[in-house]
Amino acid sequence: MLRDIDLEVSSGDVVTILGSSGSGKSTLLRCINWLEKPDRGTIHISGQRIGIDENSRKPMSQKALAKMRAKTAMVFQSFNLWPHLTVLNNVTEAPIHVQGKKREEAEALALSFLEKVGMAHKRDAYPFTLSGGQKQRVAIARALAMQPEVILFDEPTSALDPELVGEVLGVIKSLSAEGYTMVIVTHEMDFARAVSDQVVFLEKGLLIEKADPETFFTQPKTDRVKRFLEKQH
Repeated sequence: MLRDIDLEVSSGDVVTILGSSGSGKSTLLRCINWLEKPDRGTIHISGQRIGIDENSRKPMSQKALAKMRAKTAMVFQSFNLWPHLTVLNNVTEAPIHVQGKKREEAEALALSFLEKVGMAHKRDAYPFTLSGGQKQRVAIARALAMQPEVILFDEPTSALDPELVGEVLGVIKSLSAEGYTMVIVTHEMDFARAVSDQVVFLEKGLLIEKADPETFFTQPKTDRVKRFLEKQH
């Protein structure tokens, strides 16, 4: 259960969410795009509240909610690619059917993002032929193809073999350098330190510390964060 979370993510910022298992990291991420419905509090994306119609104070219609959700894209730890579709079709599916793009436009966009993540050469491959790192890079391209205002990453490397982690983190670092707004749940401490504008630490559903990465990793304010960081070495 999340309680008293106060968090603002500025455009172009990378915010990483740290904490032990069960601390509420993934729940917080899923609340941002209303995959989890909070009992109270408000969530705004680009100044507009998600989930609740501000005028009627009633739940948003599914159509309105879908439009708001389209401002976000989520990359899951388990890839969630459609096994019966090629790499290219996995990336074009949502732009065509959710955003109403013409296939030609969607395919051109998809190929540009597959190129960005180093997967354009696999455009006609099916997911079962790909490594975990390749699947995750396709999932990132799929998220980018929606041209979201914020990308949500839920432990994007936790399902990968150790030798494949670097290729996915490299892609995310390049997106950070390009100014994408991202909220990332991760266990990769060095990565969090290198890529973040702000680091957030959750404990039992409470946000107990947030700071810039240098301060967070070298001068933590709470004993809980100090203990957490000591265990990472």
